[in-house]
Amino acid sequence: MAPSTPALSRPLLPGSRAPSFQLAATPDTSVSLADCAGSPVVLVFYPADFSPVCSDELALFNELLPEMQRLGARVFGVSVDSVWSHLAFAKERKLRFPLLADFHPKGEMSRCYQAWRESEGVSERALYVLTGDGVIAWSHMSPPSVNPGADGVLDALEHLSAQAASREVRP
Repeated sequence: MAPSTPALSRPLLPGSRAPSFQLAATPDTSVSLADCAGSPVVLVFYPADFSPVCSDELALFNELLPEMQRLGARVFGVSVDSVWSHLAFAKERKLRFPLLADFHPKGEMSRCYQAWRESEGVSERALYVLTGDGVIAWSHMSPPSVNPGADGVLDALEHLSAQAASREVRP
C-alpha cells in the first residue's frame, strides 16, 4: 500500500487580519509586517531552498517582480531554511526580493498563516496577498509538487490597485 499524502492545509481566508511577523532577512536585518504598512505584501511560502519546484516558483516571482512593484507590492519568500541558506539560494538564483527565515522557532510564522506541513517540518506551498493595512486580500495553497504560478497574485494586486485608484478619484 502506498504511503498516504498528508492533507493540504487550508490558507487563512480573505478578509482575515494577517498575523504579524518579524523574521530575519539577513544575519543583521529583519522584516516585520509593520515595516510594510501602507504597501500590499506578497508572501510566497515554499518548502525548501534549492528544491526544483521552489526554484522554479521563485524564479517566476523574480521575473514578475517589476510588475508587482509597479502595483506597489513588496514581495517576500518564506521558508524554514536558515538565513545563510537563503542568502546562498538567493545569490545562486539571482533573486531580487528578500527571503525570510522562519527558522527559530521553526515554522512559527508558517503555523500562524496555516502554511505548515507538520509531517515534513517545512512550510506548505502557499501564497498570500495582504493589503497595505494588513488584511488578507487573497490566499492560495498548492501541493508541494505543484508550482502555482503567479496569476492569482497578479490578479489580486491589480484588484487592490484598482480599489486604491477608485478611492483617490472620489471627492
